[in-house]
Amino acid sequence: MFITLEGIDGSGKSSQAKHIARMVRGIWKTDNVILTHEPGGWPGGASLRSTIIKSHFENPWTELFLFISDRCEHVARVISPILKNGGIVISERYNDSTLAYQVWGRCLPEKDVRTIINVAKLPEPDLTFWFDVSIETAVKRLSKRGNMDRIEQDLELLKRIAEGYRMLWEKNPERIRRIDANGDEKFVQLQLMEELRKYVKRKCSCQ
Repeated sequence: MFITLEGIDGSGKSSQAKHIARMVRGIWKTDNVILTHEPGGWPGGASLRSTIIKSHFENPWTELFLFISDRCEHVARVISPILKNGGIVISERYNDSTLAYQVWGRCLPEKDVRTIINVAKLPEPDLTFWFDVSIETAVKRLSKRGNMDRIEQDLELLKRIAEGYRMLWEKNPERIRRIDANGDEKFVQLQLMEELRKYVKRKCSCQ
């Protein structure tokens, strides 16, 4: 099973990732669960992550190809081996991030970006949690954390990306499950548990 966590910076994905892994282990009764992230969630990926986050690129396609390159290695070295072994992968960010950030954020053509993703033959997630948070709440959280990166500092960019996530959810509500991430951690965790239970129920009814 492949689960992805999506949302703008400051939405709380990282804070909830370990809780989701714990819930998944409990529901599926397995320890074969790996928690990973993008960019850089593979052995040797730290330098590429640093390049993507810290660099300014004049051409928006440069950023896209770096993200796709990172994902190809992430899939080959981390995600696919676990899935082939019957395990469960939980990844912070994946293809939906690329669409939200590069299509809505950087204004690249959606058809072309989807073509590149399809050419890479990357596995599709079974379930995606979209952490929907207001820009105001996200920025407040990011400012408390300090050292905001170039993407986090661009409010107009964050607004476009947030709209991208909303449109992706509206197009695919079965896979992408909206989580109201404006509340406290307990409120978010209750929603996550409920959505996981709904997913299990749907899967059982289809078999």
